[in-house]
Amino acid sequence: MCGIAGWVDYARDLTDRQDVLLGMTATMACRGPDDEGRWAGRHALLGHRRLAVIDPAAGRQPMCSAATGPGGGPEAALTFSGEVYNHRELRAELTGRGHAFRTASDTEVVLRAYLEWGAGFVERLNGMYGFALWDARTEELLLVRDRLGVKPLFYRPTRHGLLFGSEPKAILAHPWAEAVVDTDGLRELFALAKTPGHAVYRGLREVVPGRLVRLSRAGLRHHTYWRLPTTEHTDDLPTTVDTVRELLDDTVTRQLVADVPRCALLSGGLDSSAVTALAARRLAAEGAGPLATFAVDFAARAATDAGHVAGGAGAEDAAEGGGTEVAAGSGGGGTEVAAGGGGAGDTGAGAPDGGSPDRPYAHAVAAHTGTRHTDIVLPVAGLADPLHRTTALVARDLPVGRGERDTSLYLLFKAVRRHSTVALSGEAADELFGGYGWFHDPAAVASDTFPWLGTGSPGFAGTLDRLLEPGLRKRLDLDTYRRDRHREAVAEVEQPPGATDPVERRMREVGHLALTRFLPRLLERKDRMSMAVGLEARVPFCDHRLVAYVHNTPWAMKTHDGREKSLLRAAVRDLLPAAVADRPKSPYPSTPHRTYTAAVREQFARLLADPGEPVHALLDAGWARRTGRAAAAGPGPGRPADPDLADYLDRYGMETALLLNTWLRRYAVRLDL
Repeated sequence: MCGIAGWVDYARDLTDRQDVLLGMTATMACRGPDDEGRWAGRHALLGHRRLAVIDPAAGRQPMCSAATGPGGGPEAALTFSGEVYNHRELRAELTGRGHAFRTASDTEVVLRAYLEWGAGFVERLNGMYGFALWDARTEELLLVRDRLGVKPLFYRPTRHGLLFGSEPKAILAHPWAEAVVDTDGLRELFALAKTPGHAVYRGLREVVPGRLVRLSRAGLRHHTYWRLPTTEHTDDLPTTVDTVRELLDDTVTRQLVADVPRCALLSGGLDSSAVTALAARRLAAEGAGPLATFAVDFAARAATDAGHVAGGAGAEDAAEGGGTEVAAGSGGGGTEVAAGGGGAGDTGAGAPDGGSPDRPYAHAVAAHTGTRHTDIVLPVAGLADPLHRTTALVARDLPVGRGERDTSLYLLFKAVRRHSTVALSGEAADELFGGYGWFHDPAAVASDTFPWLGTGSPGFAGTLDRLLEPGLRKRLDLDTYRRDRHREAVAEVEQPPGATDPVERRMREVGHLALTRFLPRLLERKDRMSMAVGLEARVPFCDHRLVAYVHNTPWAMKTHDGREKSLLRAAVRDLLPAAVADRPKSPYPSTPHRTYTAAVREQFARLLADPGEPVHALLDAGWARRTGRAAAAGPGPGRPADPDLADYLDRYGMETALLLNTWLRRYAVRLDL
């Protein structure tokens, strides 16, 4: 996992502009803390920041072919981010075709696969990746992104070429690029659904998942090498369950390959527990265990474990970022208090009465599978620290997060990175197997917008609408924008032959929306928060073979026992404790501590008190005054009757305003509305 950047210009000699490339790659030092590399050709500059995972000693980038091309240089040069999980099979096939390898890295496999098969080689790759390949023989650039969009890749066309980077910040570091956001960009920012290819900033584009972008002197061409396939599902239920298990077992095995320490993120939910159980079993079979696992908790919940408070036995751990770990196989509550603000923490064992609802399930899985488990406890003060919020914002380059959920994920990954370089995650199982509540809410499913924004949603879209200045709100017309994007997305859906059942047809549409419009936002969040600390997060449920198979499985099979994720549950039940296998869907945890909300409200009040802050031009002054009051829990326009939900949405609105203001200032955003 790395960060890449580059510049192609057919009208100028770029060999003396490497200072610009260095500035672009430097913005992503966190993505690649282990090494920095550059390659310069007359019309192409390729940059790389490396996180060494496979063949750390020899896999430096950009990587060039050994054969000599025009002008005495290499035939091709590659800057690559990600992992190719079938690189061993491809290496064997290429060796049989006469290729001699200099390294053990998957990057060299990608380079030689291109030289052997041309651009069509991308269809042979199994992995997560975003890369750029310059062919010096034809003076063409290829930009390629993996099928599900696990790894990011952006580009900005110029008059005589383009700029590219793993993150927008790399492109914005170029002197020609300006952070301009127009009306359409703001609509996308607040849509809460990802439009493929849209990158919010004017002139910036994101390579669509499963697509290859080819730049030549003739211009840009786009080729889709993969999309969600449409096939008739002919397997019976037992065969389907067995196939899901086989595919998941194979992809977890492939994604465990690394030359650096590995771990799994374990919440105690079905998805992460399944990945953990398969990974732990595989490592045990190879004599490479035990698997390290990590879970997140919050100090306000965990403090009752051993009664530690700030200044007590847990204070040193909080200050140093230390803690205790459980011995392999014990499955107990080893706890590490994350650095970042002090506060309550514990070093005791067992599940507290007031602890995270995930904790006892995570501990049960750890004990059942024999992992070495650690709970990462996040202090409230660290979550509320504006510096951490800003770090999370800069990681994403946009104010698109949900406040402390981004911050908590960043702090979790920061703590995990002290132990491991690679982490397996359960992301994408809910989208693939139908785990969210809105999959099972008839009103949400039948709505004319994205189902997560329908009647079953907690009101995030409404909060975003209410916080906007009335004139801007009318001009953006977000409801229409969302409905239009929903209609475009549904039009992409291909129904299998003979599909006539209206429920099956609609649920196929909902599954398509989840995988192509909802999941990309979560994958982007996972990538940016993990790479902000140099941690490689892998997502076995995004294996394209598994996705293709399950996507074409009838909804009736996915819910064959009347529950969410029935198919996945059946496929992994034998691996898990019964309580975990039968556990209902539980969302990513959020701090319940009112101290956090009070801190956010205080920061918001300071923002409102300064009329010079740029965000005021976007905010509804009436909403801001009402929300900023400590007694805002009473009835109000558009506020839910449930006071706890209303408080949570107020917090979300205040966090969004704070993020918007920091973004406008830090990125010197010019709004062209």
